[in-house]
Amino acid sequence: MLPHPKGEAESIALAFHECELGLMRLPLDELDQDARHWVEQLRGLMDTDGIPESPRGTWFVKASQLTVDDQMTLSHVVDELAHWFARHRDDELR
Repeated sequence: MLPHPKGEAESIALAFHECELGLMRLPLDELDQDARHWVEQLRGLMDTDGIPESPRGTWFVKASQLTVDDQMTLSHVVDELAHWFARHRDDELR
């Protein structure tokens, strides 16, 4: 997801949008404890409660406020979820 020609915050905001689309209809009861935990972490990182409206969007503002540790957590959580879904997709195809 990085680098983005408009900057890191823009890249992260776009990733938030893609994650939201992926999580929109995700039945949490079909996930194991690890996957549910990663989804909760992801939603926490994406949470814009208390973020002021901005012409660039609240996810952009949120993304620009993430610490390096938050960014590393975001990257880790997205990777873990991607691997989890790939494993379970492969299991279903067998």
